[in-house]
Amino acid sequence: MTRKMWMRGTVAAVSAAAMLTLAACSSEQAPSGSSEETASGEEEMAEGDDVISIGFSQVGAESGWRAANTKSIQDTLTAENGFDLSFSDAQQKQENQIQAIRSYIAQGVDVIAFSPVVESGWDPVLQEAQAADIPVILTDRAVDSQDDTLYESFIGSDFVLEGEMAGEWAVEQYDGEGYKMVELQGTTGSAPAIDRKEGFAAAIEGSDIEVIDSQTGNFTRTEGKQVMEGFLQKYDDIDLVFAHNDDMGLGAIEAIEAAGMVPGEDIKIITIDAVKDGMQALADGKINYIVECNPLLGPDLAEIAQKVVAGEEVEKRIVVEDLAFDQEAAAEALPDRQY
Repeated sequence: MTRKMWMRGTVAAVSAAAMLTLAACSSEQAPSGSSEETASGEEEMAEGDDVISIGFSQVGAESGWRAANTKSIQDTLTAENGFDLSFSDAQQKQENQIQAIRSYIAQGVDVIAFSPVVESGWDPVLQEAQAADIPVILTDRAVDSQDDTLYESFIGSDFVLEGEMAGEWAVEQYDGEGYKMVELQGTTGSAPAIDRKEGFAAAIEGSDIEVIDSQTGNFTRTEGKQVMEGFLQKYDDIDLVFAHNDDMGLGAIEAIEAAGMVPGEDIKIITIDAVKDGMQALADGKINYIVECNPLLGPDLAEIAQKVVAGEEVEKRIVVEDLAFDQEAAAEALPDRQY
């Protein structure tokens, strides 16, 4: 069921204040390193208050979206909101996340949450958490498991729908033009890369938009630029780029400009995320369309963690509502953009 999550009591007040600080998140870097960091140790809870200890393993700091997502979580899961957060950065390596989750199990935290680097290979460590009676919450990305009892809830966007929205707009704008398209995929094996590709391909099926090449840029601006440079050397007839996130699209802009062409005009660009850097490029006409992927999942995670610890039932799948923007909509949204 698609719905906007809301928080109660002090969590709502603090998370709302935290969201006002996220305008610069697209250029900030999330904490790095594989060692765990405690985000809430400096605050003391009032005597008698219950504190929920939660271990969170983040994918990494590969993009502006991820930085905003990390900030939302750290700004919401604070001591004053009733949480003791242990945070780790997996640096986009599954083995680091598995190690972090096992560390949280050993610590005996109340809740484990993580955004999986890839979809597969999680059953053994999640079974260990289940055996220790520690509930697990997935954020942003799903796991590919036949046993959905291994986690309590999955909070995040519908990546297939995001791809469909991007593809439908491409067909509406460019079908009949014989456009040749290249695709900058996200991290191989990750849920957003798999699902966004699937959704976009389904949406353009039957149109005359032709995908002539598709390679991973690993969700980073640097690799997006490198892959686009390769595409431009290999093909002289690229009309359209579909990038699975803004950062790879921004990298593609750099490559296109370096090749003496005008992004948004000579080569159209469609991306997903809608972080501030991407939205600015859209407002400037260098990107043509962006489908949003909302990174502000901290309040959602806090509410579900509270309910799980209290023994309340929670929705198995919580879909975050996403919007889409053309150039005019981006220019209108930018002054109040929170990430």
